[in-house]
Amino acid sequence: MTTYWPEKGKANTEGTVKLALEHARQLGLKDIVVASATGYSALMCLGNNDLNIVCVTRQAGFKKPGEIEMDGAIRRRLEEGGIKVLTTTHLMAGLDRALRFSFQGIYPSEIIASTLRLFGQGTKVAVEVAGMALDAGLIPAGVDVIALGGSSEGTDTALVLRPAHSQDFFATRIKEIICKPRDF
Repeated sequence: MTTYWPEKGKANTEGTVKLALEHARQLGLKDIVVASATGYSALMCLGNNDLNIVCVTRQAGFKKPGEIEMDGAIRRRLEEGGIKVLTTTHLMAGLDRALRFSFQGIYPSEIIASTLRLFGQGTKVAVEVAGMALDAGLIPAGVDVIALGGSSEGTDTALVLRPAHSQDFFATRIKEIICKPRDF
């Protein structure tokens, strides 16, 4: 059964993580991918060493050239707690975003991102970070995973999905919505 949060945002993080972890165990899934720029959402996943948890951060330079948003001490704490941390180019940004910034207009990956946002920003983020983790080899191919994303700060969306590598993106399958905000 899907849980619908009345509003988007950080206030739903603890509930979203709890539902995601419970659902993973109910389904026997071992892989969780959580979007977390600062580490706030990922820290709530600590202590679940029976699961393969991957934290996907924003790419270096997202806000400021050369800067990684996640504090180094938080990254070390996550890694020492068994959580893998991935900082890489966003699946639905990269060169298309550079074209938009330089020449205006909209490009294919941004159309895909906007379409996924019809279900909320957290849905788009969850699908994106699962693909990024798969492309990095941090989760196995061909299996269902739970992916968490958010609408601004924190986490408010959790999905069961089978991600595909970026070159096969349209083979991605969203299988269940565990939770998401009603109002986004």
